[in-house]
Amino acid sequence: MRRGDYDAPDTLRTAFRDADRLLLISSPELDPVRRIRQHRSAIEAARDAGVGAVVYTSFLDADVQAEGVTEAHHATERALRASGLPHTLVRHPFYSEAFLNPGLHAAILSGVLDDATGGRGINTAFRSDLAEAAARVLTEADHLGRAYDFTGTLWSYPQLAQVLTRMCGTTVVHRARDGASPGAQGWLEEQVRGGALERQTDDLPRVLGRLPTTLDEAVTKILARPAPGSDVAK
Repeated sequence: MRRGDYDAPDTLRTAFRDADRLLLISSPELDPVRRIRQHRSAIEAARDAGVGAVVYTSFLDADVQAEGVTEAHHATERALRASGLPHTLVRHPFYSEAFLNPGLHAAILSGVLDDATGGRGINTAFRSDLAEAAARVLTEADHLGRAYDFTGTLWSYPQLAQVLTRMCGTTVVHRARDGASPGAQGWLEEQVRGGALERQTDDLPRVLGRLPTTLDEAVTKILARPAPGSDVAK
């Protein structure tokens, strides 16, 4: 195992030495300026180390938008093209875990699932599906030079309430909530209400060779875990 630090380019050159292919997972840094700098350092290190090809985990619409969540990804895609390195782009949607995990147990107990998305469709995907797809792109032939726009199976909060009702044997009703949530959650709800997360492609199932995780499968997995704050969870 080799250590590589986004903020220490020399460690990246050492870590990437003799690598045939590199999976470059985007930095968790929130500041886009620092994130862009980190990604550029990694790309330069990969080029200096003679890496054969790079697979980069970008974000949907980063090819056409350079603001907000796509700003750093847009700049990174441009840096990859300018580097001359052979590469593949796997553009992710938002993660399903961020939408589904919070509040499901509480909704079952209260019988109410409320949200402020206007009942619009959501194209999130699970990290496990995206990780498998990235591994396939990294190790299989015929992916080099491509750009994949990954989306999961479209779902909505009204559908989620129906799934909870069917699986739990107790009625869970969907209730539209007035007013936006504070901070980033409110921004995300606004995006959903405007239909920004309804885009669908067949890239993810095509790379996986199967359908991505469905809403029913996701809820089954989440409900199999102990509820947050329960004695079992502790």
